[in-house]
Amino acid sequence: MIDLRAARAEPERFRAAVARKGAREVFDRLLEADARWRELIPQVDDLRGRQKIQGKPTPEQVEELKQVKDQLRAFEEQLAAAEAARDELLQQVPNPPHESVPDAEEEDSEGHIERTVGEPSPAGPEHLELGRFDMERAARVSGSRFGYLIGDTALLSLALYRWALDRAAAAGFTPVLPPVLVREEAMYGTGFFPAEKNEVYEIAEDGLYLTGTSEVALAGLHMGEILDAEQLPLRYTAFSTNFRREAGAAGRDTRGMFRVHQFNKVELFAYTLPDDSWDEFERILGLEEANVQELDLPYRLVNIAAGDLSSAAAKRYDIEAWFPGQERYRELTSASNTTDFQARRLGIRYRRDGSTEQVHTLNGTAVTDRWALAILENFQGEVPDVLKQYGAPDTINPN
Repeated sequence: MIDLRAARAEPERFRAAVARKGAREVFDRLLEADARWRELIPQVDDLRGRQKIQGKPTPEQVEELKQVKDQLRAFEEQLAAAEAARDELLQQVPNPPHESVPDAEEEDSEGHIERTVGEPSPAGPEHLELGRFDMERAARVSGSRFGYLIGDTALLSLALYRWALDRAAAAGFTPVLPPVLVREEAMYGTGFFPAEKNEVYEIAEDGLYLTGTSEVALAGLHMGEILDAEQLPLRYTAFSTNFRREAGAAGRDTRGMFRVHQFNKVELFAYTLPDDSWDEFERILGLEEANVQELDLPYRLVNIAAGDLSSAAAKRYDIEAWFPGQERYRELTSASNTTDFQARRLGIRYRRDGSTEQVHTLNGTAVTDRWALAILENFQGEVPDVLKQYGAPDTINPN
């Protein structure tokens, strides 16, 4: 969540920033609710003070105490309602975007293209023709937007995960196999609730939710903790299977494995001191670019527009690889700095010189199943040599 004290001190700056994410109205409602809450506090304190008398009360004082008690009960109810209204609105205000984040340059633009690397491969067949996927049988088992990866295609994907984990570990990220079912507070804490609740699968009977990224579990790893400043940065990399309802993607990317309800991913996550988070952001982005370049995939780097950022992200870069089967660039990785937004919600602080402050958290993508699709389409069944060291075949047999 945002720093409410800072928002009170500089309301115009915060209002202008969150307006770029379409949250001007909810921010104004938050300030109104907060003002009402602060207005009630001295009145409640005054009534509580009037309950304290010295010695045995007189009959007149007894009668007055009864009236004060009734008034106090009514004001405490108002204060509790005002606090609940304020806190509900606070959950809805997004992290203000960093000043370097652009606005959309065109109506259908998701951001500013910072650079393009590599020559796009000529148009060719889609991944369904180059790898072994079974969407029809998966639909019978699980419904639409599920698929089987079989044979060489499965080996290629498994090699990608292990290769990405090795690269992350070599860069100082500790490997983790996290839970994929989490409680509601972890989803709220990372900012996926309430903004993206319709994208999440719920196990209502157990009060649990299937995560769409291991970012949730990695952010929750230190939930409620006070870390020593000397411990930071803490860096983790996790492999997990992820689940997304894709409720907002009706009619888009329905063919093949590009946008499915279940996929695998290797995540990068870091906890840092506030002064170090933007350097860490560039470091995570550098790791992602190094991975794409090692596999020689043509790509472009996009600075995502404010209106397309998640509620938690202050800034995000996407790496979009070229997909010859679609003849367009599509998202392959993302890197986000969520500053102190998630840490405030999750209660994660660090201690230095006797005081505590919120840490900053960052996340990025090391690899997903989508990388296998990009390799298939760009290299027409040939496999980059480095992946053969991790069990991938020399070429992919689609049969």
